[in-house]
Amino acid sequence: MSAVLPTDAAALARFVDHTLLKPEATAADVSALVAEGVDLGVFSVCVSPTFVAHAVAEARGRLAVATVCGFPSGKHVSEVKAAEAARSVADGADEVDMVIDVGAARAGDVAAVEADVAAVRAAVPAGKVLKVIIESAALSDEEIVAVCRAAESAGADFVKTSTGFHPAGGASVHAVRLMARTVGGRLGIKASGGVRTLHDALAMIEAGATRLGLSGTAAVVAGFDGGAAAPAPDQGSY
Repeated sequence: MSAVLPTDAAALARFVDHTLLKPEATAADVSALVAEGVDLGVFSVCVSPTFVAHAVAEARGRLAVATVCGFPSGKHVSEVKAAEAARSVADGADEVDMVIDVGAARAGDVAAVEADVAAVRAAVPAGKVLKVIIESAALSDEEIVAVCRAAESAGADFVKTSTGFHPAGGASVHAVRLMARTVGGRLGIKASGGVRTLHDALAMIEAGATRLGLSGTAAVVAGFDGGAAAPAPDQGSY
């Protein structure tokens, strides 16, 4: 079931994880991200693990703070991902977006994917949100279904399309629709990677996305006013 389509900029902003994951980002950049996120009324900001504590201090409870884990390759042992997630939670993160081992998924080792997610879930306590990045553009439909089921079995709260760093691409309406059908409303769906216009955003929500990962948030929500805002600089993954 798709979410109710937002009809104005404020409603759309509540779907958004306002994101900055560029390796060269500075604390000042994160401060600016939080300020813009508050101004736009987004749900959260999403920052690299090193900036979680800073983002929490800047946010002062006005929006949620999300971060990433095992990012962007997913080729970290589960114990390392779990430790990274635990540190981010200790630093104040409300949500953690982990990357699966995409190679394991492509090899059909769904048990390994499920165990990986379960290890991170154990480090992200109840009350904190765990999103599982499946890198949908690199997977077949059958693999997408399998890893979404594994993520659900392991206790994830969301499945998420993409890091935005993979050469195969980012979110697609087809992948979002398939993911939404697979989890059947029991998990949230986050569409990220290449969602850069109001049309893109609404198409993802109509397909079943309940959260959007955006870096150029201002330009996207400005589409309700005729797209007056200039496109934001690429922030490295969304």
